[in-house]
Order: sequence, then structure tokens, then C-alpha cells
Amino acid sequence: MDLEGVIHDNPIKRDSWKTLLTLAYQSLGVVYGDLSTSPLYVYKSTFAEDIQHSETNEEIYGVLSFVFWTLTLIPLVKYVFIVLRADDNGEGGTFALYSLLCRHARVSSIPNCQVADEELSEYKKDGSMSNYKSGNGSSLKSTLEKCRVLQRMLLVLSLIGTCMVIGDGVLTPAISVFSAVSGLELSMSKEQHQYVELPVVCAILVFLFTLQHYGTHRVGFLFAPVVITWLLCISAIGVYNILQWNPHVYQALSPYYMYKFLKKTQRGGWMSLGGILLCITGSEAMFADLGHFSQLSIKIAFTFVVYPSLILAYMGQAAYLSKHHINETDYQIGFYVSVPEKIRWPVLAVAILAAVVGSQAIITGTFSIIKQCSALGCFPKVKIVHTSSKIHGQIYIPEVNWILMLLCLAVTIGFRNTKHMGNAAGLAVVTVMLVTTCLMSLVMVLCWHKNVFLAICFIFFFGSIEALYFSASLIKFLEGAWVPIALSFIFLVVMYVWHYGTLKKYEADVQNKVSINWLLSLGPSLGIVRVRGIGLIHTELVSGIPAIFSHFVTNLPAFHQVVVFLCIKSVAVPHVRPEERFLVGRVGPKEYRLYRCIARYGYRDIHKDDVEFEKDLVCSIAEFIRSEKPECNMGIEDLRDEEKMTVVGTSSSNFEGIKLCEDDAYSSDMVGTSKMREMQSPKRARKRVRFIVPESPHIDREVKEELQELMEAREAGMAFILGHSYVRAKRGSSWMKKVVINYGYDFLRKNSRGPTYALSIPHASTLEVGMVYFV
Repeated sequence: MDLEGVIHDNPIKRDSWKTLLTLAYQSLGVVYGDLSTSPLYVYKSTFAEDIQHSETNEEIYGVLSFVFWTLTLIPLVKYVFIVLRADDNGEGGTFALYSLLCRHARVSSIPNCQVADEELSEYKKDGSMSNYKSGNGSSLKSTLEKCRVLQRMLLVLSLIGTCMVIGDGVLTPAISVFSAVSGLELSMSKEQHQYVELPVVCAILVFLFTLQHYGTHRVGFLFAPVVITWLLCISAIGVYNILQWNPHVYQALSPYYMYKFLKKTQRGGWMSLGGILLCITGSEAMFADLGHFSQLSIKIAFTFVVYPSLILAYMGQAAYLSKHHINETDYQIGFYVSVPEKIRWPVLAVAILAAVVGSQAIITGTFSIIKQCSALGCFPKVKIVHTSSKIHGQIYIPEVNWILMLLCLAVTIGFRNTKHMGNAAGLAVVTVMLVTTCLMSLVMVLCWHKNVFLAICFIFFFGSIEALYFSASLIKFLEGAWVPIALSFIFLVVMYVWHYGTLKKYEADVQNKVSINWLLSLGPSLGIVRVRGIGLIHTELVSGIPAIFSHFVTNLPAFHQVVVFLCIKSVAVPHVRPEERFLVGRVGPKEYRLYRCIARYGYRDIHKDDVEFEKDLVCSIAEFIRSEKPECNMGIEDLRDEEKMTVVGTSSSNFEGIKLCEDDAYSSDMVGTSKMREMQSPKRARKRVRFIVPESPHIDREVKEELQELMEAREAGMAFILGHSYVRAKRGSSWMKKVVINYGYDFLRKNSRGPTYALSIPHASTLEVGMVYFV
């Protein structure tokens, strides 16, 4: 269940203990579904080939000791006590860390950044603009800001972590559902089982991905009860097995048993760490889903419910196995063999439901992180469907969903066992954790202003543990670990090619923009006939005049009386407040009626529907005209400099600003209140547009005329001019650049979505013009 967008700026994060416990309860179903199902396959994957379960019990005790300390050090110490504090205004995940670093060290990959973006309240909330002189910290910051190679390495590192999360979205549903269904193996013969297991798993996976279209809000309330029931089951079974078979199994929690384990098993024990690693799969969700809940609620849920339940479950399995050494079947080490036979079928049903919930969480998490990447220009534009009208964070991406389903089925059918799936999932999990550790060390120095020595200790301690598991997973490259590497490589190439092409296209737009002197030479009429209406020109530029505008002026006999250069861009914060949504300014002198409007969105914000956006856009321009100070009317010399922009909020957030009223039919004139005055356009047989202007001491005559002209233009209609810039590698470029730009980026551009707001624009109101740049 994805609650993105619900918790933002919500007092629920600082509410009472009752609310806090409710959040903790909900987080069990959203955050911990994947982590809680790990007992299904950890022991089975660990004892798959590399080590054997002997009469001395040194292997099973050693594995239990490794599981206990891994769960304690990574999820509990690293994530709960350290990483969760590194939130980006309440948001978590790999891209949140990267966004945090971009703001503190100015290494953003977004090309059209502005100084005005640093004035956003979300930008400054975490103290990112505070100056500090901390020796090594400031030198590291200056090094990062100056060295382009280090900036690219930081971006690639973040993309690798993101790609591994997407790979995990393929592998987790496969191994979770496969392990849950494997309980059927104890209820039928081996011959029957091999023909039943795979079709059942595939059917559940197809059903799971097909349901994504409907969203999870209809069944989301069941997620937490399912996970709680599962945790109660495994902890109760664990306590039963401990008391029934080996009450002294707690002694194996001593680190001494890890030493004995490695001493006896040597290379086989080291290779088996790839299976032990699976006990922390899903831990990254605690940080990735931070924006859906609060730090304290996630900490409470893990520390007091999930962590003890998992420890009891692993201890119970170890206690049972310590008294059962005869390998009567191939399934002796599996989870279900330690479940009392009388309750095996109910536990199987709960396990399948828990596996589906855990898979659902990672799938929706994959949708969310791809949306973030797309917003920050690191992934091709895709169709985003909002599956809930109340909870905007619940999204569904059709193309990604079906690609994930096909890849998930391919992995399931190709491997057909948890051993290879476990090797693949383990490598994906530990790679994400290594990336988080590296980024966290930079956050400590650049954002928290801690001593560099402390950051080195952090990366050395946790990095050493994760590097040990990483090496154990990587050594099994041919036994399944190649899958996340191959998937991540493909996604990384796609993401970097798109980012590189987008950057080159923006640079070409900047290099070819028209000089303000050219505009001034045309005069207020621009040398053509100005007709009623608003011409909305979409551009990526945040300053200057796009080259495409000169083509319109020189080739068209007439153009609109009001022209708006619209730029919709993402900034390196999770959310932009509605009252800070728009930056509005003039292009050229006042009588030209040319405006620039920049709509700013955070990487987790939801874009409004077209009708509401248009109204907000017109209202923001009207409010800019009304509140513009006289000194903002620039002279000719001032126009050669950067345009002066004013921050204007949306109409719903600006209670003191101008309101826009549109009626399809005429009614009696609206009576103005003591606080508001109404400006009406002349009557004509079409939609009536009115501005309701707040009472003010004095409205200048020129301001009234400009507002009247804007109102008439809005009434006449709005035309959308979509400029498409195409880039090609120029002659003399390297063959690599030609392949990336001419084939890779061009293919992605042709198969990606256009601007979201442009999809529902009537074709009669749209003019599309393309330009080719050689870069």
C-alpha cells in the first residue's frame, strides 16, 4: 500500500501516541511484508549446497548466530538508529539521499536549476543553506562542486542503487511466492509436486500483477492484519519449537559460534553467507517508505514487533533442526518441516497471503522510485495512473508493471528453485545497502557536518559487513547472481542514456535561444498581427527566448495577444508547497504582453489535471500583474539582464489573491462584497470569464487594462504550442556519442510519453513544431 502524498505536511507525524501507534500498525503491512517472509527461504538457501547439517550442530548454530547479528547490526543499528535520521524533508530512499547531497553540495543533475529554487521552504527546512567552516567538510564540498567526474560518479552510484531496487522488484515476488507455495511439497509426492508447484506460482504472480491496475486502496486495509497474523504464527511456532526441541538454543546467539562455523566450514561457510544475507531482504523498505509514515512509527514497529518475531522464528527453526539430522527427503531444511503437521495448511495459506503482501509492497515501491527518476530526468517519461482519488500517492505504471511481470515469470520458470533466486535476490539487496552506506557517509559530512573520521568509521564498519556478504553473493555469479547484474545494467544504460540525451538537448536549447535585442527590435506588435487569445509555448528554458518562438514570429502572419512561455520543471526536493508553485515574470517591456511562468514540482508531487492547472496558471499571471511593484517595470537596459521573477501560489493557496470564475452560460451579475471587486469581460456568446479582485487601496489604470486584456484573451481561448527539440550527433563526434544520441536516445524519445498536461489537450488547440539540433 503506497501512501505517498498523504503524509506530506500532515500533522499526523507529530500527533498523539494513539496516532503514532496507528501509523506503526499500518507500517507493518506496507513496510515489513518482504522482511517478515524471509524465514520461508533463509535456511533452505543457506544449506542448499555449500554446507551440510551435521550431528554436531555447529553449522546450524553458526548460521543462527550470523542471522541474529546480521539482523541486529544492519536493520536495527544501521537503519533504525542511523539511516532513518537522514530523511529528505520526511522522504527516504536512495534518490532522497542523492537529492539531499545535491542541495548541500550543488551537484544536481537537473539542468534548469535556478537560484530562486534555493528559497523554497522545503529546500531550506533541513538547514541546507547554512554556512559552515568544518575544514575537511568544506574541502570535500568544494571538491565535489568543482570536479565533474565525481559528480557523474555520484549520479551513477545513485542510479546503480535505484536499478538494484527495480531488480529487487522482479526477484522478490518470485522468491517470496515460490517459497510460500513450496509448502505443498510435504503434502504430495515429488513427481506430483514438480508439476503442481510451478503453475500455481505463475498463476499467483499473474494474478498479483493484474491486480495492480485496480490499486491497493480497496484491499490495503487487509495488509497489516495479514502481516501481523503471519508474525504471530512464526513467533508462536518458534516458541513452541524452542520449548519442545531445544530450550538451550539461545546459547547459539553468541558470536563465538560464528567463529566456530567459519573455522569448520571455511570456503563453504563463506559462500553460504549469500543465503544468510536473505534474512535482511526488505530492510531497505524501512528507509524507502519513510515518507509514508514517520521515523518513530517505523522504529516502534520494527523494534517491538518485527525484530523479536523474526528472532524467535529463526531460533525455533534452529531448535527443530538441531534435533533432526536425518535427511529423509530433499526438503528437510525447509521452513514448513518445522511447522507442526496439524497447522501446516493454515500456515501455508497465511504464508501465501504474506508473500503477496510483501511482493505488493516492493512492486508499488518500484513504481514510486521510477516516478522519482522520471521527475528528475533520469528515466523516460511513462504513463502514471493514479489508482485512488483520495490518496494520490497510490500510482500504477502500466508499461513497467507488465515488464516486471514478464521478467518475474521468466525468472520463476527459468530457475524453478529458491537457491538460484536467493543468490540473485541477495546480490540485489546487498548492493542497495552498500550504495546507501556510501551515500550516508557523505551525508554525515556534508549535511550533518560531522567529523570525517566518524564517516570513515561508519563506512568501514558497516561497509565491511556488507562487502563480506557482497563477495559471497558475487562468487555465485553463474548460479543466479548474474540476473540482478544484467537487469541493473540494462536499466542503468537506459537511465543514463536518457539523462545524457536530455542534458544535451537542454544545452542545445540554451545555446540557440534568441537574444532579447531581437525581440526589442520588433516592437510591441512583434511585426505581426496580434489576435485575441493566449498562446502557451512550452519550453524547458527558465530564462531567455526559445528559438522556436522566432520561427513562429517570422513564419506566421498573426499571433496571440498574450504569450506565455511555460516551463514545467522538477526541483531537488520531495514536495513544493502550493503557495510557492509558480515563478512569474515578464519577457520584454510591459506593452509586449509576454510572460514567463515556471511551474515547480517536487520529485514526489502529483501534477494537477489540465483544467485546474490552466486556471492556476492564468490566476498566477493575473496576481503577478496586480501585485507587480512599479520598480519591476524594467527599462531597456535592465531587460538585457536576467528577468526578475515573482513567487506566486496556486489560486487555492492564495486566499488574498485574484480568483478566476468561468461560467458556461450567463447569469445575473454577481454582487461584489466589501472585500472583493468583480471585473467582467464584455458579453459575447461564449464562456464568460471573470476575475474577482481583492479590495486594495488603488489599482492603477494600466493594471486594469492589462487584467482586462488577459481576461479577454482567456475568454477567447488558449492555444498550446508544443516545441519538440531533436538532437543529433554532429559530424566528427565519436562513434559512442553517435550511438547514444542518434540511436539510443532517439529510440527512447520516440517510445516515451510526452508532457502529462499535453495528453488531453484538444488537437484543434495544439500546434506542434520540431527543431533539430546538432550537438
